[in-house]
Amino acid sequence: MFIKGRVRLDRRTKNLVNRLKKNDIALIDHDDIDEVAANSLIDAKPLAIINARPSITGKYPAKGVYKILKAGIPVLDEVGDDIFNQLKEGTLIEIKENQIFWGSELLAEGRELSLEDVRIKLKEAHQNIQVELDNFVENTLEYAKKEKDILIGNLEVPPLETNMLNRHVLIVVRGSSYKEDLRTISSYIQDEQPILIGVDGGADALLEFGLKPDIIVGDMDSVSDLALKSGAEILVHAYADGKAPGLERVEAMGLKAQTFPMPGTSEDVAMILAWEYGASLIVAVGSHSNMIDFMEKGRKGMGSTFLVRLKVGSILVDARGVSQLYKQHMSSKYLWQLLMAALIPITIILAVSPATKPFFRIMLLQLKILFNF
Repeated sequence: MFIKGRVRLDRRTKNLVNRLKKNDIALIDHDDIDEVAANSLIDAKPLAIINARPSITGKYPAKGVYKILKAGIPVLDEVGDDIFNQLKEGTLIEIKENQIFWGSELLAEGRELSLEDVRIKLKEAHQNIQVELDNFVENTLEYAKKEKDILIGNLEVPPLETNMLNRHVLIVVRGSSYKEDLRTISSYIQDEQPILIGVDGGADALLEFGLKPDIIVGDMDSVSDLALKSGAEILVHAYADGKAPGLERVEAMGLKAQTFPMPGTSEDVAMILAWEYGASLIVAVGSHSNMIDFMEKGRKGMGSTFLVRLKVGSILVDARGVSQLYKQHMSSKYLWQLLMAALIPITIILAVSPATKPFFRIMLLQLKILFNF
């Protein structure tokens, strides 16, 4: 491998992708790359990705780096943490074989990942999954004991101006396949006009599709300034003790916001809001709901999510992956059948209409002359 380009670096991948441009080299610090991060990196089209950590450890089946390699982007893995101290944003570097150079100076060395390397790690992960599952279940039950107030209902929900009573509510999280799923349910959104809640970067996902969020919920670490200024009501997810680090950012922008102290994830908060304010249906796109999702997020338990889904389950529709179940495009076979069905009555009408008989006589005469019969 020989690659030369300018490096963009950040220890948080979701911050890096906002600056990463085509033909840059991405330097990340991300073990077990998740699919959401992988999709963001792929969309940026970098020349290569350098990772200070292992892109897949084998603890659980993290498929992000597999998607990156399948997209044709090379990955130099486990180069070590010191490289972040050696490089600055925009530095021109070279990758030769498994080594990183700045001019003639050797900065670091790693190993180029292959698809076969990843397949071996995925196989190892499937063997380890039982142990991880046992630990995960125990941890989730422990979380559930601490967070049972969510199910009991002892929560003070902040007052909102947006009226959700007897309305459909669409909650968007920038999770796996959110783009495909939003595209698939676009007709539902247009017809039903649901209340739109963006969970952190989910607000930007809505803007990508020309939709304005009504409410933005989250800790405000991955939502853009543009989304925050869109006019949506802002609800900062605070820790159970009331601390809300994201509030400072919002207030520094001169925007109004409320806080909602609650354990669990920001998407849990969004679902509780919709439930407490009387939504008739909750549709979730890109949400996290299984063990792999939470391991990718770095959260060891999903007690609050488990409890929240028990509470709102009667009106919850999880649209994640719906794009894999239903495709909106029609096959060419059905298009031809539709075209033929439309042409038959048109041809009959034209053939029997007195106004079109001269036209058909002229056409028949031209055919006789052309083919000499």
